[in-house]
Amino acid sequence: MKGTVGELGEFGLIRELTSRLTTTPAVRLGPGDDAAVVAAPDRRVVVSTDVLLEGRHFRRDWSTAYDVGRKAAAQNMADIAAMGAVPTAVLLGLVVPADLPATWPSELMDGLRDECQVAGAAVVGGDVVRGDTITVSITALGDLRNSDPVTRSGAQPGDVVAVTGWLGWSAAGHAVLARGFRSPRAFVEAHRRPEPPYHAGPAAARLGATAMTDVSDGLVADLGHIAEASKVRIDLRSGDVDVPSQMADIGQAVGVDPLQWVLNGGEDHAIVATFPPDVKLPARWKVIGEVLNPSALPQVTVDGAPWPHSGWDHFGAGAEAE
Repeated sequence: MKGTVGELGEFGLIRELTSRLTTTPAVRLGPGDDAAVVAAPDRRVVVSTDVLLEGRHFRRDWSTAYDVGRKAAAQNMADIAAMGAVPTAVLLGLVVPADLPATWPSELMDGLRDECQVAGAAVVGGDVVRGDTITVSITALGDLRNSDPVTRSGAQPGDVVAVTGWLGWSAAGHAVLARGFRSPRAFVEAHRRPEPPYHAGPAAARLGATAMTDVSDGLVADLGHIAEASKVRIDLRSGDVDVPSQMADIGQAVGVDPLQWVLNGGEDHAIVATFPPDVKLPARWKVIGEVLNPSALPQVTVDGAPWPHSGWDHFGAGAEAE
């Protein structure tokens, strides 16, 4: 497609974007009307929303529009899965400058569509607006399928802490990109396109998970939310957390302890949950710690000691643009 978004026009852009979409049985009425209609057999809808801002959450010289679409959908649907729900639908709010090549939003939509297909969901609508900075806002919907939501507040002393998915890969990929390199490719791709284990959230709910979250801001930071909500202490065993040899090589090359990426790095969207100690977990889950009575304030410790580093905070001192 040639030309810019401005030349295509608002309604031309909408037609182009919606023409690229697929659907699912849960979508009773898709794009083209005042609102979409999505089936909610459970009679409860799980909802999450996120915003990605160019220069803050993605860079066009690091990621293609397709990458950004995959990432935007993934981080929202991971939140749905972390509640124990199945993603069903995604809505897109898109702000773009008029001189942006029209291929960019089209490729973004391809990424959104393809990531939704991985999770069994569909893009059902949204809005486009002209603005100076590319902004991608996603709202994701999910269905609990007659299960109770798994919140952050149910962890109990004696529970085990287990994780499934990648940890630290996105942060290591970010470190590689920040130094002008494009390999090891697996870590760079993990930063560009996270792969949340969507199936694991609902499966954990069926197994009896007492608390759960996805790792978006860092393992310690996100488990800190569970510790605070549940009023417990969570202790992680560093020796049980996987540090791949190639990640260790990257750490040595850039002068970073790779354990910091594993414990602090976000955007992998692994699923971490607490379970009663007698639950038999599938092989995909790895036990990495335990839930204890709080010694003082609810907190996360590593090998029995406070971990001195924190995860991502959008308004913190270290929240610089990519």
